[in-house]
Amino acid sequence: MARIALATHNAHKVGEILAILEPLVPSLADGDIASAGELGAPSPVEDGTSFAENALIKARALCASSGLPAIADDSGIAVDIMGGAPGIFSALWCGRHGADAENLQLLLDQMADIPAAHRGAAFVCAAVLVKPDGTEVVETGTVRGALATTASGSNGFGYDPIFIPDGYAVTSAELSPEQKNAISHRAAAFRALAPHIAATLIPKGVSD
Repeated sequence: MARIALATHNAHKVGEILAILEPLVPSLADGDIASAGELGAPSPVEDGTSFAENALIKARALCASSGLPAIADDSGIAVDIMGGAPGIFSALWCGRHGADAENLQLLLDQMADIPAAHRGAAFVCAAVLVKPDGTEVVETGTVRGALATTASGSNGFGYDPIFIPDGYAVTSAELSPEQKNAISHRAAAFRALAPHIAATLIPKGVSD
């Protein structure tokens, strides 16, 4: 039976988060984490004004509906020359939530005439843990990079095919899952959250 709920219906994100957490949380066993989709939980309205607020909205709702400690994240791409946009609107930049290809193409079109020197951007993630006792933990992660002029790669999702992380000559979607998880914004945020998740999975009164 699940011991922690994960506030996402995105299968790609479920796999990515589990791959990040498994080596960091030794007490994590198969079946310990159930996604909102598996639990049949609805998606709440994400009307926060920051990644952290939206992640907390999702985790609080799932914690309340499932009775389990809940983890959630909210993330997006922040383009320097656009003042940090799309930001919290990354998933619905084209006007429809989760339309990855359309979101990506719209951002490419908006950046079409911007020279390389001004194509800086960052992926930002806030990862949170909310417990039934009211405890809330928020951690953040950021990875800097630049926007490519065309999409490349198939190993990622969202804006991965047009984001070139600093220190690399390829997009995030051209990196292997292991390479991406070593540097990604989501990995950084969940690495910081991992000790809190591990402590949640250890029964009360049991210590190392």
